[in-house]
Amino acid sequence: MKIKFVQLNGLVYNPNRDPQPYRRLPGKPFSIRASLGGEGQARAYLLIDGERHCEKTVTLPGWFECEIAFDTPGARVAELVVDQNGELVTESLLLDVEAHAWVG
Repeated sequence: MKIKFVQLNGLVYNPNRDPQPYRRLPGKPFSIRASLGGEGQARAYLLIDGERHCEKTVTLPGWFECEIAFDTPGARVAELVVDQNGELVTESLLLDVEAHAWVG
C-alpha cells in the first residue's frame, strides 16, 4: 500500500512549488484527490488539528477524494492518513486559507 500522488485543487501537490495556486479563500473548498496503490481495502482520512475528516474505505488500487472548507483564514497542516490493517502511510499537506483575494 502506498500513496502514489496527491492532487490539491486540481494540481499535483508539490510542497516546493509556488503555493499560490493551492490557496483558498474562507468558505471556498479545497479539493483533495489521492491515488492509492496496493491491494485489498484501506481506511483513508484527513487528520487536521486532531480531528478526522472525510474518512472513507477505499478499494486498492483506487482514489481517495475529499473536499473541505474553512471559515477562517490561516494555515493548517493536514495529514493524509491511509490505514490498512494497522499499517499507516501518511503525507502532509499545507492548506492555506487567505484572509482576502490576492491582488496582482
